[in-house]
Amino acid sequence: MTRSNAPNYLEPYSIAAQRFGGGFGSLLWASPRTQRARFEALARLVDFNGRSVLDLGCGRCDLLEYLISRSIVPERYIGIEAIAALAQTAREKAFVNTEVIDGDFVKSPQLMEVGADVVIFSGSLNTLEPDLFRSAIQSAFAAARQMLVFNFLSTPLLAGKPFLHWYHPADVAKLCQALTPDVSYLTDYLDGDCTMIARKKVEN
Repeated sequence: MTRSNAPNYLEPYSIAAQRFGGGFGSLLWASPRTQRARFEALARLVDFNGRSVLDLGCGRCDLLEYLISRSIVPERYIGIEAIAALAQTAREKAFVNTEVIDGDFVKSPQLMEVGADVVIFSGSLNTLEPDLFRSAIQSAFAAARQMLVFNFLSTPLLAGKPFLHWYHPADVAKLCQALTPDVSYLTDYLDGDCTMIARKKVEN
C-alpha cells in the first residue's frame, strides 16, 4: 500500500481504504463483535429515539444501522466522514432522515455546528494524539445541544498499533468535568475500552 497525503490521524484509514474500499476493514475495528459491544454501550447510556444525532467519523453508518435493527429511530441522523469510500457506502444505505457529509471534523470543527441533540464519537478518537483528542472533545461538547457520548481506548490492551492512542478514564472524566459536572462512563463491556457521556444542563 502507498502512503497517502492524509493527516497522521487519518492515514491508517486512508491506507486501509486503498485495500478495502468502503468495506468493514477500512473502519479498523478488530471485529464486528467488538464494534457491536461499543454500540451496545452507547445505547445503554443514551436514548436515541426521537433525538437529532451527529456521528463524527460515522464510517458506513453502522451505528445507525445497529440502532434501527433494535427499533431505535433518531429523528435525524447526520454523519461526518473524512474517508470518501466509507462516506459513499454510508450514503448507499439510503437511510431516511439521514445526511452524510464528506469532511474532517478535526481540521474543520465548524462542521459540528449542526444543532444536534447528541454528538457521538465511536472509534473515531482512537488515532488522535492528546492535543487533538482534547480539542475534539471540547469542540463536540460545545456543538451538542444536550450531550456528548464517545468511546475511546482506555488501556494499552487494545492499543496494539503504533497509530492507536489510549487514555485513562479518570483523566478523560476530569477533562469532561471541566465542561460539565454531569459525567459518567462504562468500562464493563469490553476490556480496554471506555464509553463516556457528558450531559449539558437543559433549561426548562
